Amino acid sequence: MSNRKQLAAGLLFGMIFGFLLHKGGVTRYDVIMAQLLLRDFTVLKIMMSAVLVGTVGVHLLKATGRVSFAPKSGSWGQNGIGGLVFGVGFALLGYCPGTMAGALAHGALDVLLAGLPGMLIGCWLFAVLYPRVRGSLLLRGEFSRTTLPELLGINQWMLVSGLTMAVLLLFIWLEKTGL
Repeated sequence: MSNRKQLAAGLLFGMIFGFLLHKGGVTRYDVIMAQLLLRDFTVLKIMMSAVLVGTVGVHLLKATGRVSFAPKSGSWGQNGIGGLVFGVGFALLGYCPGTMAGALAHGALDVLLAGLPGMLIGCWLFAVLYPRVRGSLLLRGEFSRTTLPELLGINQWMLVSGLTMAVLLLFIWLEKTGL
């Protein structure tokens, strides 16, 4: 697939995902805050559905030879700092980048006045600080390109099946408890 087709496909699927986020109600501030306060698990249900569909879809594409995996190495420092930055922004504004784009698309002024500038400032700040932290803090606790099935010594479909069962059981539990 050409680069232009990949970009067009990415844009199309991103728009579909944003539309579904909006239809699911997770581009609304009150729904996101209820999730953060552990009162409403709509956001978790939608995101776990997306993770599950994506996991099964990507592994099916891999099994049919349509895609190949190119895992990247990483570190606990990168993931920890990234998670903290994401979490602080999410808690302060009540949006993640995906829900923020969806909220902006349907005219949420808080996103336009605070979210977008906050994201741009965060990107700029990261770019400024990156040379100082790249070699020390970000690379702490490096890990290899090993995938979870490789690490556990199991077939990828065992992991996908286990994830599917765990998500389905979580959904059933959330529904039974009324969350």
